[in-house]
Amino acid sequence: MALSLKNTILKFIQLFPLLLLFYISLSGNSLINLKYFTINISYIVVYYWVLRKPEALGYGFIFLSGIITDVIYGFPFGTHALSLLVISAVAAYVRVVTVRITLLGDWISFFPALILTNLVYFMSLYFLNFEIDYFILFINSISTLCAYPLLWVIFSIFLNITKL
Repeated sequence: MALSLKNTILKFIQLFPLLLLFYISLSGNSLINLKYFTINISYIVVYYWVLRKPEALGYGFIFLSGIITDVIYGFPFGTHALSLLVISAVAAYVRVVTVRITLLGDWISFFPALILTNLVYFMSLYFLNFEIDYFILFINSISTLCAYPLLWVIFSIFLNITKL
């Protein structure tokens, strides 16, 4: 009994990033809306977990999460999915070329990933004749970039606790 409970808890811990990503997508809260800015948590979750534990999130699940987000927000089909796949591709590349894991290195590499992701997001919405508010997209990018270190620390603590 205790062994099966321990295995169940271990499986839940291994599925935490995937469950978190789908919770964010299904609840429609991929953006934390504060008074003056928003934070796109799904970008941070995908980037961190693909960078640190790539077996925790599969690319198919990331794509499905983006499709769910598109349906919930009413965006054209595939825009968030494509953006999440771009950020995961950049994270996979950074994982290959990274020697040491540091917050500063991850944060600096998150900046071009965010720029490339927002460029793909902007282009996909632009070519589909969807209305875009550039200022909100810019503020969202800056606040997501600023929130990355806080969530990096939280996820790193979670990883250290689960390794014990």
